[in-house]
Amino acid sequence: MNWKIITWYIGVSMLLVAALMAVSGLFACLTPGDASRIPLLFSAFLTGTVGFYPLIFVRKNNHRMSFREGNCIVVMAWLLACFFGMLPYLFYGREFTLVNAFFESVSGFTTTGASILNDIEALPRGLQFWRISTAWVGGVGIVSLFSMLIGREDKSILSGAEISSVARESFAGGRTNSFANRMLLTYIALTFATYFSLRLTGMARFDALTNAMSACSTCGFCTRNTSIAFYANPAAEVVLTVAMLAAGIHFGILFMAFLKGRPHYFWKSETIRVFLSLVGLAIVVVTADLLIRGNYSSFVQALRDASFQVASISTTTGFATQDTTLWPPLSMSVLIICSLICGCSGSTSGGIKVDRAILAAKGIYRKVKLTVEPKGIYLVRVDGRARAEEQVTDAFGYILFYLILMVVFAAVNIAFGQDFTTGVTASIACIGNVGPGFGDVGSMSNYADFPAILKLTGMIEMLIGRLEIFPILYLLRSVRRDRFYSRLGSGRMVRPSKSTG
Repeated sequence: MNWKIITWYIGVSMLLVAALMAVSGLFACLTPGDASRIPLLFSAFLTGTVGFYPLIFVRKNNHRMSFREGNCIVVMAWLLACFFGMLPYLFYGREFTLVNAFFESVSGFTTTGASILNDIEALPRGLQFWRISTAWVGGVGIVSLFSMLIGREDKSILSGAEISSVARESFAGGRTNSFANRMLLTYIALTFATYFSLRLTGMARFDALTNAMSACSTCGFCTRNTSIAFYANPAAEVVLTVAMLAAGIHFGILFMAFLKGRPHYFWKSETIRVFLSLVGLAIVVVTADLLIRGNYSSFVQALRDASFQVASISTTTGFATQDTTLWPPLSMSVLIICSLICGCSGSTSGGIKVDRAILAAKGIYRKVKLTVEPKGIYLVRVDGRARAEEQVTDAFGYILFYLILMVVFAAVNIAFGQDFTTGVTASIACIGNVGPGFGDVGSMSNYADFPAILKLTGMIEMLIGRLEIFPILYLLRSVRRDRFYSRLGSGRMVRPSKSTG
């Protein structure tokens, strides 16, 4: 791999992070008595210095970027953004130990929304804005955001490395680089629409801005200790419910349907119909369960809470209006299923994704039909288009690997002292970038009491889930391959010739 071009682009990503820190620092400077000014501005200076170094001293050359190099840039940019993103927390101190600061940074950039803070409202406004900013940038993708400023060829490779293949296959509206542009434009438009809608419900400017950014990134970070329950505002809950569901839908399709004035794109999408149908079914089941077993006497209140929590969990946002750990077992089970499948590809949602679930289900159905009629020819079609066998296999492989990792990390959680409910749901919440689980990590709780080792494993899960597993495996394979050939070239390894067998 060409490490010069890799280093150069990683430097660009660090400048983006530094710019966000500077904006948050400016926010702090405009707020009287804000104690996060120096931590944010000093962090911006350090991060910017690191970002400028490769741009000044490393020549990018005219080397044509390969997929391996693009994939390496994506993974390394995410890791370094999380590392430097913890500096403002670390310099601020208080609850932010080294592990806690890193956990909060990783949780933000991966849009997980899990927190170690016991008193969020005690944070200075500048640091609160930085916390939400990491989530908003993480929602659209760090590399996708800065790749808007670079050449078309490199942009296509970088976007292709960061945007999953299932997301690209689900959108037939253009090339990968045009999809990245449309995703960003849709993301900005949705954030502004949510902000102005929240303002109309009476929410204050700062709260409306941060909640809009958090909802559209499906992160769930909030500036209030009790999340959205603090506002007790039914109109704001409706706005956020719609925003979360929109953010869980493929942005390319939203662009074609609403920004290009072609609404038929929205309704003809099989993936969107399945997603909204599953969300609607979950709302009906949870509403009925709350009325029967949840001590709810009002249908309207049960529907209100069920709709918000199902939308929040099924899009991996993690906002809360109720403590769902107190809900009946059936309702909790439905929410756990929602946190596994989650939203559509090409959105800011995490989890397995509805697209892969559809591919896997149709792949199983086709297998059954071939067993009954071996000579038949059956294709897997999604949204009216035949999908290659490789895509179905990839969906099965991803789901299997996802569930194996979830079980392994759940076992680690339990081995280090967590009860079964907390251990399992914390693993589901971290790898799915959901945030809240059940037990000690419920919707009104946090991860502050987790031991350091489990916070570290939780961070690993968050990054694996946000990068969708395969980019990390590709990077490990690429590095291993480069090490092999470097050892071969240095004479420490010799390939056997035919004569020696």
